[in-house]
Amino acid sequence: MDYVFTPHAYFEMKRRGLSEEIVRAVIEKPEQRWEIREGRHVLQSRITMDSPERTYLLRVFMDVDREPHEVVTAYRTSKISKYWRDDL
Repeated sequence: MDYVFTPHAYFEMKRRGLSEEIVRAVIEKPEQRWEIREGRHVLQSRITMDSPERTYLLRVFMDVDREPHEVVTAYRTSKISKYWRDDL
């Protein structure tokens, strides 16, 4: 899959302390993926980071209705159960 990061995505990743490497890892092999509206998907995986280590959910929003796909934004949350989907 071909994709690019938007300037907004880079800005938010830097502000939130997320490396491009970890975001790419979620894009390449997400634990969950679904369409949130036509043309936009959310990809998410549980990750361990920080010191002391904590588990977060890293969520990546991607516009898939264009080529190459565009990473719109990414963020991590500790509220895994709020966003985790058991119905997938």
